Amino acid sequence: MNILVLGRGKTGSLVAEVARRRGHSVHVAGAVENAACAALNPEKLRGIDVVIDFTAPSCVVGHIEACVAAGKHMVVGTTGWHGEVDRIRTLVDSHGTGFVHAANFSIGVNLFLEVARAAAAALRHDYSGQIFERHHVQKKDAPSGTAIALQRVIREGSGNNEDLEITSFREGDVVGLHEVVLQSDADRIYLCHDAKSRQGFADGAVRAAEWLAGKKGFYEFKDIWREL
Repeated sequence: MNILVLGRGKTGSLVAEVARRRGHSVHVAGAVENAACAALNPEKLRGIDVVIDFTAPSCVVGHIEACVAAGKHMVVGTTGWHGEVDRIRTLVDSHGTGFVHAANFSIGVNLFLEVARAAAAALRHDYSGQIFERHHVQKKDAPSGTAIALQRVIREGSGNNEDLEITSFREGDVVGLHEVVLQSDADRIYLCHDAKSRQGFADGAVRAAEWLAGKKGFYEFKDIWREL
């Protein structure tokens, strides 16, 4: 495939590396090349099969609008835009493109979310809970998209309308650490996912792009990762 990666940060650069290693032709556009979506007009997108976005919350919606309008598939790993999900879903469906998004494309994190959903039953049995997340100091959004996803699956799994409190830390070069603590008077349950590198994010994003070939529709990675 011909893949355009938006973002020259650590994750975007690794996505490009993984895609090349898997035999794809890769183009990369950073903030300079793509100012005001300059790299996303129909002429420059001609021949591109899928666009993978790992940029910033402030610009990702504009990127999505430009790519979908040009009829291009997208894989979006940028977080901080999910208040726009319903509108973007409608946009994708109306243009007949394919779209996969996730707060986290790591297989391990998606397994962790399922474990958290199962453990949420504790909140129906006199347990209380908290979510903690730690990321590198350059991360712009807080809480993280993964922490918000954790909060959502625990709410759904517990049947409780109240969200667990999220405490966020930004320190050093932490790739991503997420913890759920559930406690009662009798005991305490710790669930933790600690990303050692960004490799899992990059692998999942490229495999999602491969999965999307020939498909249309709006998908979340959590619903498709078993098919990869």
